[in-house]
Amino acid sequence: MPIVTVTRRLRFNAAHRVHNPALSDAENARLFGKCNNPNWHGHNYTLDVSVRGPVDERTGYVIDLGVLRGIVEREVLDHTDHRNFNLDVPYMRDINPTTENIIVAMWRVLAPAIAPATLQRLRLWETENNYVDYSGE
Repeated sequence: MPIVTVTRRLRFNAAHRVHNPALSDAENARLFGKCNNPNWHGHNYTLDVSVRGPVDERTGYVIDLGVLRGIVEREVLDHTDHRNFNLDVPYMRDINPTTENIIVAMWRVLAPAIAPATLQRLRLWETENNYVDYSGE
């Protein structure tokens, strides 16, 4: 069977403060700039979820993209959309919510939920110019 990668794009909004409590306020401000605003700031995120696997002979799908959307909404977006990563998101508890840390945490939640399909890559767009890719490594 051919091996194919399919991608579903989802959007959500969330706030955060990039802050390391082990550092002084001055060091946090120097390292993270505006992203360290104590009153938070937000983004309109875009999440691309790529799943790889064989094309099913019966359906012609690697995974039904509607099913994939439902998994991502249930496991990640329902806990994230219009929330604060620092305060409200269980999978981000005690993690500095940089885009890099957010995408790794999302991977840890999504990879087992998508099985038996294989999560191939997550791409999290923080802005139209900045994104992070993660492939589980």
